[in-house]
Amino acid sequence: MPTTSITRRTFGAGTAAAALATALPARAQTRYVVPSLSDFSGPFAPIMPSFAGGREAVLSWWNAEVGNRIGVNLAVKAYDTRYDVAQTASLWPGILAELKPAIGFALGGPDTAALQQRLPQDKVVMIHGTAQNGFAWKPDQWILTMRPTFVHEMAGFLAWFQKEKIGGGRPARIGMVSSEASPTFADMTKGIQAFAKANPAMVQLVEVIFAELQPADLTLPVRRLVNNNVDIILTPTTVQQAVATKRALQALRSRVPVLTSAHNSPGFIAPLIGGIQNVEGDYEAHGSAIPSDEDTEARRYYQLLGEKHGLKAPWNTLTVIGIGQALLLARTVQATVAKHGVNGLTGDNVYSTLMSTAFPASDFHGFLPAIAFERDASFPSKDPKVNIGQVTQGKMRTVATSVACPPLAKW
Repeated sequence: MPTTSITRRTFGAGTAAAALATALPARAQTRYVVPSLSDFSGPFAPIMPSFAGGREAVLSWWNAEVGNRIGVNLAVKAYDTRYDVAQTASLWPGILAELKPAIGFALGGPDTAALQQRLPQDKVVMIHGTAQNGFAWKPDQWILTMRPTFVHEMAGFLAWFQKEKIGGGRPARIGMVSSEASPTFADMTKGIQAFAKANPAMVQLVEVIFAELQPADLTLPVRRLVNNNVDIILTPTTVQQAVATKRALQALRSRVPVLTSAHNSPGFIAPLIGGIQNVEGDYEAHGSAIPSDEDTEARRYYQLLGEKHGLKAPWNTLTVIGIGQALLLARTVQATVAKHGVNGLTGDNVYSTLMSTAFPASDFHGFLPAIAFERDASFPSKDPKVNIGQVTQGKMRTVATSVACPPLAKW
């Protein structure tokens, strides 16, 4: 077959291994099945299709643009963990035996809790779906995130909020709604408590409300926060907790803004509480692209995936995360094949590639910043950044990008 090259377009093959991709002829494909730990029947089941859709569309794009030139076809096989530690641990031996994977998709904290100790021995790298947890902030980890910890992201937002919205003259008074029913959510609480204690001039943590994952009503505890004049309420946990917090604020006729993460952003909350007007002024902050209506590189790439690669998921934060996660996984496979060949796609080689490759931001089409891992942490630990969105005049808008997260000690 004659040598051909990938057409250079706005969304090209990427700089990592791009030379190899353009130099080789199209060839017989080695099919590689990527395990996709998912939640189709647990607390995040309503939003999992967005996550999964982003993952699958990116791999379709990568197969067409890159994989067919380097001899690799990436497929996805989903496993329903129900976002449960025991279920993940139970399924994992079968996944390992069936697919013999070198790299896969993880979803959240339960996957970290179940697999963190196993993966180095199993020689499987898992790309985590959301932000990282403090209990995974250890050296030589094989479950890795494209974003810093949830606490880094909230701390970056709070540093910005205290300076830009409070004026910097006093600490921002914050409340938090959380739960001890999930290792991730308990870790978030512990991290914010440690951050507030270490930064009293920046933030004052008024109270943490511990609630059920799907609370029926939070009016009484939220009333305490309102009466204590909090400036903002952090709700980084479930969609249901964020909805209950907003309903309580509606009942109290309070305009205290709420901060969410990417997985329970205002876009998910709005339809459940009567419309976008009811999340006016609320924020989301995370290390991924903000799904605004602005004409950005990320939005154009999302549109391309819809037009040519079957993406049906809406333009929301979960689709954004799924796309970013899949781009990092695909670029890792691409760089590993460039270094070791198709037959060298092993767990050890994938991990070595991740620890030695500086992926430029151009590899991620606006969804992620430049990424470089080091063995000291399970996330890109040098100069982590956060993007901030806010609902204003009925639309999500990007209000700050690449906001530096303040230095954090391990909690």
